[in-house]
Amino acid sequence: MKKLSILGLFIFALISFNSCETEDDIVFTTQEPVGFEFTNSTLDNYILATETSGNLGERFTWENVDFGTPTNTTYELQSSVSGDFTDMNVVSTTPSNEIAMTIGQMMTVAMEAGLDNDPDSPAPNAGAFSVRLRAYPGDIGGGTEAFSNVLLLNVELLEGSSTGGGGITPASWGVVGSGYNDWGGAGPDGTFYSTMTPDEIVTYVTLVDGQIKFRENDDWGSGTELGDANNDGVLDQDPDNNINVTSGNYKITINTSTNAYTIEEFSWGIVGSAWNDWGNAGPDAKTYYDYTTDTFKVGVKLIDGDMKLRFNNSWGGDYGDGNGDGILDQDAENDIAVTAGHYLLTVNFNDLSYSLEAADVYGVVGSGYNDWGATDDFALTEIQENVYVGDLAPLIDGQIKFRPNNTWTNDYGDAGLDGFLDQDPDNNIDVTTGNYRIRLDFNDNSYLLNKIN
Repeated sequence: MKKLSILGLFIFALISFNSCETEDDIVFTTQEPVGFEFTNSTLDNYILATETSGNLGERFTWENVDFGTPTNTTYELQSSVSGDFTDMNVVSTTPSNEIAMTIGQMMTVAMEAGLDNDPDSPAPNAGAFSVRLRAYPGDIGGGTEAFSNVLLLNVELLEGSSTGGGGITPASWGVVGSGYNDWGGAGPDGTFYSTMTPDEIVTYVTLVDGQIKFRENDDWGSGTELGDANNDGVLDQDPDNNINVTSGNYKITINTSTNAYTIEEFSWGIVGSAWNDWGNAGPDAKTYYDYTTDTFKVGVKLIDGDMKLRFNNSWGGDYGDGNGDGILDQDAENDIAVTAGHYLLTVNFNDLSYSLEAADVYGVVGSGYNDWGATDDFALTEIQENVYVGDLAPLIDGQIKFRPNNTWTNDYGDAGLDGFLDQDPDNNIDVTTGNYRIRLDFNDNSYLLNKIN
């Protein structure tokens, strides 16, 4: 168990749970108030589950502060890891007399306090942080302000989560449009995922020139599809609200409370002499997001040489590993030396840890792609166990199948054209010219081959 001691003010509480089966939880207690005071009653313990991060954790209330003259007052709920508020963060502000703090906000502060959700931890992690109120008038000069009593919050983070990487789960919303899946005619919508920020969902998608909008449950019948008719960064339900997009890799973020959204170029990839001659011989090997581990992955065939990671195929802020310790850094001499082979790279940008492991890399081969192996196959990435994805594969009229590591062993096609992979002799799959999203699932041998345009 890792414990965090903050200025000697916190008393740690241990709660016995089964760490491999219990959700990440946090427990809070408080001390006596001073100054103008919180008036809400607090429980001795707050049990916080990761998957309920959007739920209410506590509603803080208080009486009006008296500055000696009538004034419009703003109240600011602050958090502090150190306990003396030299590292103060603002949770929220209001002109009223209450602020709600969600479970997700509480857990974010707990993580800042040095607690982690290491699944190998033998016991719960314990720590603490503080909250207080700052009150300041809008119409009195001289920097007048007042502070409430401090609530000292002991926290205990219990390990384990049934939902994967930090409680991240698929959301009901998705990306649909000519820029993604031919308005739903070419496969499922691009899936959004929850984040540790309350009311925020995110997706990482490869788009083509066209238009998109967002809908729930891959369904036009709900009447809740959203676009942006005014191009003001806020989603609406106007009839003419399609969003124009151009080809590229993007991160799309939506605030489900305010309908504010952003679309930004986003792609981490491998660059180097081991892959693309440091960018001179084609784009970087793009990573794919795995929500179950909150990591980015790519399956790739490398040659003898060096590599590193960079953002959006451009230099600046690139990462390597100068110490060879499995943690990415930005040291001057941080190239990662590799030998020829097929690999799966996994990167956790939360702590900059990474792994590069020899692995089977399934790819597309055939007259519909590379004349049955005249060049390297189109590589797919094992995003979860036995599940491989790839986009966008530029195929031409012809036939394809799938094989591992550019070799003719365990190759798969679809002899019955029933959407399930097999190893029958006559199992080539006919394709026509276009860009395709591909998904192979060897857990049940199903596959998707969705032509986008």
